[in-house]
Amino acid sequence: MAHDNFLIKLLATFRVEADEHLRALSTGLLELEKAPADGKQADIVERIFRETHSLKGAARAVNLTEIESVCQALESVFAALKRKELAVSPALFDLLHQAADTLNLLLAADSTTKPATVPLLRRLEDALRARVSVREDPPPPVIPAQAETAPLPSVAATDMRIAPTTPGLLSETVRISVTKLNSVMRQSEELLVPRLAAGQRVRELRETSAMLTDWKKQWAGIRPALRAMERSAVHAGRENATAKVQQAFARLFDYLDAEGLFVKTLEARLARLGKSAEHDHRALAGMVDGLLHDVKEMHLLPFSSLLEVFPRFVRELARDQGKLVDLAIHGGELEIDRRILEEMKDALIHMIRNCIDHGIETPAVREQKQKPPRGTITLAIAQQDSGKVEVLVADDGAGIDAGQVKAAALKLGLVSAEEAARLGEHEALVFAFQSGISTSPIITDVSGRGLGLAIVREKVERLGGAVAIESHPDAGTTFRIVLPLSLANFRGVLVGAGGQFFVIPAVSVERVARVADTDIRTVENRETISLDGQVVSLVRLGDVLGLPAKAAAGKSGGNTAIVLGLGLSRIAFQVDEVLGEQEVLVKPLGPQLARVRNVAGASVLGTGQVVPVLNVPDLMKSAVRLATAAARAAGMPVQSAATRMQSILVVEDSITSRALLKNILESAGYAVTTAVDGVDAYTALKTAAFDLVVSDVEMPRMDGFDLTAKVRSDKQLAELPIVLVTALDSREHRERGIDVGANAYIVKSSFDQSNLLEVIRRLL
Repeated sequence: MAHDNFLIKLLATFRVEADEHLRALSTGLLELEKAPADGKQADIVERIFRETHSLKGAARAVNLTEIESVCQALESVFAALKRKELAVSPALFDLLHQAADTLNLLLAADSTTKPATVPLLRRLEDALRARVSVREDPPPPVIPAQAETAPLPSVAATDMRIAPTTPGLLSETVRISVTKLNSVMRQSEELLVPRLAAGQRVRELRETSAMLTDWKKQWAGIRPALRAMERSAVHAGRENATAKVQQAFARLFDYLDAEGLFVKTLEARLARLGKSAEHDHRALAGMVDGLLHDVKEMHLLPFSSLLEVFPRFVRELARDQGKLVDLAIHGGELEIDRRILEEMKDALIHMIRNCIDHGIETPAVREQKQKPPRGTITLAIAQQDSGKVEVLVADDGAGIDAGQVKAAALKLGLVSAEEAARLGEHEALVFAFQSGISTSPIITDVSGRGLGLAIVREKVERLGGAVAIESHPDAGTTFRIVLPLSLANFRGVLVGAGGQFFVIPAVSVERVARVADTDIRTVENRETISLDGQVVSLVRLGDVLGLPAKAAAGKSGGNTAIVLGLGLSRIAFQVDEVLGEQEVLVKPLGPQLARVRNVAGASVLGTGQVVPVLNVPDLMKSAVRLATAAARAAGMPVQSAATRMQSILVVEDSITSRALLKNILESAGYAVTTAVDGVDAYTALKTAAFDLVVSDVEMPRMDGFDLTAKVRSDKQLAELPIVLVTALDSREHRERGIDVGANAYIVKSSFDQSNLLEVIRRLL
């Protein structure tokens, strides 16, 4: 048993080490492919040769013979390159990248799913004989278009490196379980609560001392008043009564003297407690801040750890699309919270894919535009201030057509025709982040569904950041993403509304303003105020949160507005009071309340009171919905949706495939008619009305491409949506689908019914 446990730990250690060697190998291959044939190329070959040799030795130590064999063959190839006995070529690089992919698969696979290595070893042997045999269409890379499902490559599943705490260690780093590190981070964050509570106790002691001082001043006036009362009583009373009065006052003065000593003792004790509490609070705050800072530093990783996969990803996707693309990365050494890197991987992959698919043109088109044949994608990271980082993703491609974005927004009903006409180019581009908006002429397995940028904005806003877009025709598109450096804790603004307290992340607060009643104007049934020469919508926070009308009225002390900004949007929220800014630790609401609209979590104040932390993106959307509902209530008509069952024509020569598609679509609530080929389908289209066509491509008499072209040339049918579902997955076939006018192109190898239904829903 002990031996088995040791082997498990040894394999876990090997996987972490192997992951580092493989990253270095893949990066080196990409550098070698771009390097000129000079001394630099020789240095790169030497470096990747050493990485391969180290990986081979580590694999031998844990008896992983398949990895050892592949590394042995790669060593021979690199040795031949060092001796200049083997010339570099695109075919050779494809083979070397495939070998790196195989090593990655071997590292991740279990005994039942290991890839075959014999064919690869034979091809590597052929390469040494200068007879490289590489398929025209190599297998997909380890980081495919769906790379968002893979774990962050630079962070092992169980381990990460941190600086050692003991001087004199031979190694500069030690390994620690990420699970343990996350546990330490959570416990460190929890210390913020007692730190805030200690600060609250200090304030309460100060307030108590101040109350005691005020009471002393009032108490000091009692003795003179009593003396005056004594003299009056003695002067007015009889002799025997005067003696009793004097005795009573004497006892009262003795009591006051004793109380005076007690008050002085109490005052001194409060002063000592106050000083001790302040000292303890400073010490606790220093230790907590220092601990949090150190643990945050352990959680920080260079941005380059996320970006290592991108050069290979760009190479493969650009090659698949017949484009030449260079990726320039700047600022990768900047460190950021590992959790943010993990969340941002999906978003950045979407953006890079968009740059290649929609932005960068083919070499022929770029030459016609007098551009270099190779397009450039720039990914730059820069620190804005102590708590924020800006990620810039830019390409020098065709840019985004603002007119097409307007048309897509109009089609989805996001704007009216009058509003679309008033939109400027910059305002129109903001709609590119709306779900369903796409300027692609066709939906494919790569893009065109209008989800990519919507996912990007959702990811960024969930992290407390913001994203903006700039684009110019034929000059390219630039995305600017602002993110926090850490997720541990943040500054929050405590506000009161409707008799309750709420925390708003300070990063989204542009300003706090006092608004007079005369400054509030009504425009199109919406309240607005003017800030810096711009008209900003004004809503009441209590109304947006749905607080009871009585509570939402709050206090009558004037109008205080807190202006929130998200991207290019600004909305002013009227609150009852702003209590100040403080450090906030967000606690999740638990699985039962995993997604509560307008609420991101909860925080504990120093007083022990639990208050909601507001979700600013949700809050902005809720404010817009509230204003829209109010405008409609004031007289705007609301149209109801049509309830007619939508009709789809399925064109497929295979009986099995035809029955499958018919069953899927009818189960989803569509009326389905079938046709066996293009001729049969065109006859059906001329004799009955359909809302959409789903067609195979390879069919007798008339194929799907010819059917699409014929429909587009028919004035009565030209606007009919057409989805091509086919086994033809090459770039040339996709481009032909675009040329003939198909709205979507779905490859059968990646087909699933949810994918088809989603595409149809977007087209209808």
